[in-house]
Amino acid sequence: MEITNVTEYEAIAKEKLPKMVYDYYASGAEDQWTLKENRNAFARILFRPRILIDVSKIDMTTTVLGFKISMPIMVAPTAMQKMAHPEGEYATARAASAAGTIMTLSSWATSSVEEVASTGPGIRFFQLYVYKNRKVVEQLVRRAEKAGFKAIALTVDTPRLGRRESDIKNR
Repeated sequence: MEITNVTEYEAIAKEKLPKMVYDYYASGAEDQWTLKENRNAFARILFRPRILIDVSKIDMTTTVLGFKISMPIMVAPTAMQKMAHPEGEYATARAASAAGTIMTLSSWATSSVEEVASTGPGIRFFQLYVYKNRKVVEQLVRRAEKAGFKAIALTVDTPRLGRRESDIKNR
């Protein structure tokens, strides 16, 4: 099947992934209001065609925390990628590097910081939750630093896990 627009990915995922995996990726917590707002915001993005303008030499490069990237798009931390594909975060790290952008590895990744670092060159950040056990937090930061990760993306808005209705139904 040839994908003709980004909205078709969801239908293909629903068809190919096990129900429990699809439900995890396609749902949100509580009443899913953040998921709904994210979809609405994405739907409002419009591309304005440039007619009769020379676009042969467009430069979209920018910098993030002093790191030059090819475009103002980064890979956000996404948990448990190997549920969707055996290559999971490895493939994502390679793709981000090939695209010249930053990958942020989730604390809930299915690959370690060391494994992702071993995929080759690239600018990588590490997303970190603040756990009660500060020793665990310290160990994660040290491992990310040793593996060559360049920044920590600290998640502070998750004092507790959200109630995910699809997870409850799939038990």
